[in-house]
Amino acid sequence: MNCSIPADRSARRGALCLPAMVGVLAALFLASFTLGRYDVPVGQVVRILLAEVFPMEQTWADSMRAAVVNIRLPRILLACMVGGSLSLAGAAYQSVFQNPMAAPDILGASSGACFGAALAILLGLPRGGVTGMAFVFSLATIALVYLISIRTRGSRVVGILLAGVMVSSLFSAGTSYIKLVADPGNELPAITYWLMGSLSGARLGDAAFALVPMAIGAVPLLLLRWRINLLTLGEEEASSLGVHTGALRLIAVVSATFLTAASVAASGMIGWVGLVIPHLSRKMAGNDCRWLFPVSMVTGAAFLLLVDNVSRSLAATEIPIGILTAFIGAPFFILLMTRKESML
Repeated sequence: MNCSIPADRSARRGALCLPAMVGVLAALFLASFTLGRYDVPVGQVVRILLAEVFPMEQTWADSMRAAVVNIRLPRILLACMVGGSLSLAGAAYQSVFQNPMAAPDILGASSGACFGAALAILLGLPRGGVTGMAFVFSLATIALVYLISIRTRGSRVVGILLAGVMVSSLFSAGTSYIKLVADPGNELPAITYWLMGSLSGARLGDAAFALVPMAIGAVPLLLLRWRINLLTLGEEEASSLGVHTGALRLIAVVSATFLTAASVAASGMIGWVGLVIPHLSRKMAGNDCRWLFPVSMVTGAAFLLLVDNVSRSLAATEIPIGILTAFIGAPFFILLMTRKESML
């Protein structure tokens, strides 16, 4: 994989792709409000949402507003935020480490979050405590990975990746042990369901909790994305152009970690989004990180919103979204791998 300095043609592709994907996301966003057992026309959805900001005459029932604002809006917002964050984090990891298989869980952030959530459920903490523990342990995992990597010899990048694999395995074992000792009648089902990933029961408070760390992660990546292009030139050449490669990699990794930690804490374990969507975005927008990052973010938001709509509409019982992303992501990634113009 190469996120090299783009040609004019690649830049034009990105400039065309980004507004197109924004349009797709906007259409999906509105259409998602109409799905569910309680039918709400699109026109009423728009009026209800506008009435939350501007004073308008009420032409809808209170139950209709409750369905749109209290139930569907938090879930739709969280799906967009989580999908966009995981995709942006995946694109950043793949670009910084120059590894096409890099994903948001490559450094163990997801494993740490799963361990924290499982421990919180075992301790009987409320939903807010589960989310908070997942976020804290996710960040603690990355801090541990970094402390181990600075004591390793050789390439710093290789040291970080190897430390991530080892620490991730350690926390996965811890999660398995918690599942072993958990009460099979109450705690174990709750842990298992959380680990499968779901946006069911999302509240505006969940979106508000995730918004701050997601913004902390997204803003630096979007502001520095043109410099991340220079990392592909190699350490010496990038340094000669005035780029402090070590500091840039650290900022990118920390930012992507905040995105991953907030996403997993808010929605549980949702795989494949951060691996597949950056590859798809690269296919559409090219290798220029200036366009790849925002396109990945918007495409990821649209993808997860679409999958969540399917998860709550496909059957009478809601399917955990992590299962659907695996069913969709794995075959799609195989298709990308086997195409003549392989991206790996």
